[in-house]
Amino acid sequence: MSKFSVLIANYNNGHFFEKCIQSLVAQTETDWEAAILDDGSVDDSLEVIKKITGDDPRFKIHQNDRNRGIGYTKRKLIELAEAELCGFLDPDDALAPHALDIVIKTHRDYPEVGLVYSNLIFCDEHLHPKSVHKGKQITELDESYFNFNGEISHFATLKKRIYEKTSGIDQFLKIAEDKDWYMKMCEAAPVKYIDEDLYLYRIHNNGISTTKNTEKALYWHWVALIKMAERRNINIEDLFVQNYVPRNKYQYSLDKLERIKNSRWAQLGNRLGLFKIFKYL
Repeated sequence: MSKFSVLIANYNNGHFFEKCIQSLVAQTETDWEAAILDDGSVDDSLEVIKKITGDDPRFKIHQNDRNRGIGYTKRKLIELAEAELCGFLDPDDALAPHALDIVIKTHRDYPEVGLVYSNLIFCDEHLHPKSVHKGKQITELDESYFNFNGEISHFATLKKRIYEKTSGIDQFLKIAEDKDWYMKMCEAAPVKYIDEDLYLYRIHNNGISTTKNTEKALYWHWVALIKMAERRNINIEDLFVQNYVPRNKYQYSLDKLERIKNSRWAQLGNRLGLFKIFKYL
């Protein structure tokens, strides 16, 4: 059995796959498997993946019977994993060469820990590094573990025996399924942050939770938070209000100011020199 299972959920990302695979082949730790599950891609992903992986037996390719969504696919991947230690790698991203070495050692050094996670490197569409996002050590079930600011982020890895104490990845979630299982792992056992830049995160227009999909990702994050609140029997209504009502009020004020600015009385007053602040509105 391999030391580590890298879990890759693919949907129409075959054109990005080469650098993802190259980063695995370049790992300083060589005792790993990569479970790849294609979620009903309608492009040539499967052909591309098979060609790139060649006859390397560490790559194990699976297919869903139809497009099932990210929640279902990632849950299934954990079931397919042969190793006790697992971590997700998206097909449009990549790992630093020493990533597996570091997370395997950390899991072994902290047997009580269920989740080990690192910093991620934001990259452009060509996977050129732009900036580093640092995680944060979660020590209690406070607002930090709600993960509003990416306190827990890639490269997020787990012990299956502790993951199996939770209800697992929620198949209902379309995006932000990672926020859901991060919280569940925090509830099941201690977690460990390592201050290492291990994950290269590609920003591109078709990213599942970036650019044009940012608002959708935020919505599904709140779905995960509401499910967490139900699971823990806590009320997060005030938290929702703090995050959204002020924003709505601010937008309302801007809209009202715009209407005032565009009124003929305000424009007339400006021409007469009565409203010196008009030009700053």
